[in-house]
Amino acid sequence: MIPTSHLSHIYRASWGNLTDFYQLTMAYGYWKQQRHEQLATFHLYFRRHPFGGTYTVAAGLALVADYLQNFGFSAAEVQYLGSLKGADGKRLFSETFLHYLQRLKFTGDVYAVPEGTVMQPHMPLIRVEAPLLQAQLIETALLNLVNFSSLIATKAARIRQVAGTDKVLEFGLRRAQGIDGALMASRAAYIGGVDATSNVWAGQYLGIPVKGTHAHSWVMVFVDELQAFAEYAEALPNNCIFLVDTYDTIEGVKKAIQMGQQLRAKGHRLLGIRLDSGDLAQLSIAARELLDAAGFEDAAIVASNDLDEYRVQALKEAGAQITTWGIGTRLITGKDEPALGGVYKLSALQQADGSWSPRIKLSEQAIKTSNPGRQQVRRFVNAQGYWLADVLYDLDLLPKDKITLEAYGAATPTSISLPIAANGNDLLEPIILAGELRYAFPTLAEVRTFRASQIRAFEARGNKPYIYGLETQLAQTKAALLAQYNVE
Repeated sequence: MIPTSHLSHIYRASWGNLTDFYQLTMAYGYWKQQRHEQLATFHLYFRRHPFGGTYTVAAGLALVADYLQNFGFSAAEVQYLGSLKGADGKRLFSETFLHYLQRLKFTGDVYAVPEGTVMQPHMPLIRVEAPLLQAQLIETALLNLVNFSSLIATKAARIRQVAGTDKVLEFGLRRAQGIDGALMASRAAYIGGVDATSNVWAGQYLGIPVKGTHAHSWVMVFVDELQAFAEYAEALPNNCIFLVDTYDTIEGVKKAIQMGQQLRAKGHRLLGIRLDSGDLAQLSIAARELLDAAGFEDAAIVASNDLDEYRVQALKEAGAQITTWGIGTRLITGKDEPALGGVYKLSALQQADGSWSPRIKLSEQAIKTSNPGRQQVRRFVNAQGYWLADVLYDLDLLPKDKITLEAYGAATPTSISLPIAANGNDLLEPIILAGELRYAFPTLAEVRTFRASQIRAFEARGNKPYIYGLETQLAQTKAALLAQYNVE
């Protein structure tokens, strides 16, 4: 059971053709060359943080597990593949290969960092060890599920940090990148720290709290604003946050207060008001004064209107009296950073004798040169929980006494030594072994709490750059491969 996912609850399971075409052509090539069962290691990681930040929140793992547990090719998918032709007009894939695909299931191993983990560039979020053909076919789907989820979770975490203890609501469904883009984003935003969503699907399928009252159209239906508020209060007296800026905002606040007094007389309460336009700082200050003077000190002031972490910060610095932030477009779409640059690279192949041969992808751009070997990330912390460093090491080359780190991003080569037994935790955990789920997934609320603890631990170091990099022996292996290919 994967309680924090939604794929198999909503969509038909199999998803074999949820891939890029070249994955299938390569798979066919591996199969024809009888290399399809050779064990391979791939790693999914990203090359730089989104939004110019200093951390990325890993998300999407439950979706990945759901996908892999239901991976396969339906009869309809195989039939479609059988209809594809090559440049000579002949069938592209053989009948025997298509029959093979129809029986295919994922039988490999998956190790991953738990959702909500704060990660650094080049440190793998997922390691896949599986028959080459299987590991290749799942690349596109894994990147789709992890890249977008991690992007939105990171954006939400940034907003949550700025908002502090204020409520944060996700209002992005109408501006999201398609139906499932909205559902995945609501899920990721909740992991990242929002308190609730307007997306009722997300409430139904994922158990995320849902919030919302009324729009401008409700007010415009009635003769005047006061009648609109009165009719809404009559219909939903236990859900009254009035949108006050349809006409004159301050007058709208006064009418909301009038309705609040009537609600109180009937044993209900005015939950708050919402501002959706104008000078949100000044309007919220004026609204707070009016509400407090009328005895509604506990009434929330909700603000929306193209907000993100930068506008929230600016409004707070301007003295805004906003207590709840409705974040829509700029959160749900990852405004200013439309995609996380996650990649999935082959790093090792198992040989006939059982040993592993490292592989590396080269580039004239150093940032695009991959790391070889079967990788694990060890995070070192001190006794107080202060994070010291993240070390990427090869499972086959783990030192016995201490780890020496070659740090990324240093202007000059930087090495530090860390005791291997002291406060070191490996981040990649077994999720699927031999195709079977082995991980007990937490609830989304638990993931959200874990993400908050990760952010606190990361931020405890202050403004010092966080240290992460390659264990020395892995760095030497990488250097040897670069020299083999005559790359300086």
